[in-house]
Amino acid sequence: MTPSTNPNDLDVVALMLQASIPVQAVVVLLILVSVASWTVMLQKMLELRRARAEAAAFERQFWSGGDLMALYKTTELGQVPGAMARVFESGMREFLKLHQQSKVQASSLIESAQRAMRASSQRELGTLEQGLPFLATVGSVSPYIGLFGTVWGIMHAFTGLANIQQATLASVAPGIAEALVATAIGLFAAIPAVIAYNRFATHVDQMASRLESFGEEFCNILQRQA
Repeated sequence: MTPSTNPNDLDVVALMLQASIPVQAVVVLLILVSVASWTVMLQKMLELRRARAEAAAFERQFWSGGDLMALYKTTELGQVPGAMARVFESGMREFLKLHQQSKVQASSLIESAQRAMRASSQRELGTLEQGLPFLATVGSVSPYIGLFGTVWGIMHAFTGLANIQQATLASVAPGIAEALVATAIGLFAAIPAVIAYNRFATHVDQMASRLESFGEEFCNILQRQA
């Protein structure tokens, strides 16, 4: 079978080369935005996967029944990575610092450790949420940028009919086709960004619940030791 040589076959590249400068600018902008969003998506996917693996590894080590002081020393030296390990380190550090003061009540010890872990959790979640606002912006704005290119292209196509005595569908179709490509590329940039944002936001919420549950359980252990 030989490839089709019909001149009416859809050639997106040819349409874009023949498009007006504003439409070409819109398409280039959307392609750059799409590349940037895919870069963020890949980085965020690897980051969240690593965060879940590190949290699972730390939980296994924490609940293995080992010495908390030994675990604290390893986290303090940076030998145990992960958000949960850093939350544990901040709570344990605050607890030990106040525990050395004989006049501090047990309730104050626990409350200080809770505040330290809560602040550490917020920092960790803030790190995990980096890039999500960009994906949300791409998902919400890209279709409108593509629609702007489409409207401009259609206006340009119909304006060109003023110089034609007898307007036909064949004379206006290329202009409309090149304009609609801008909307298609806008959707191509927006849809993956929206899906990725929703998925990553769910993972971040799950990590937040995981850190909160760990903080409460760890505070119960500290309360018994206080």
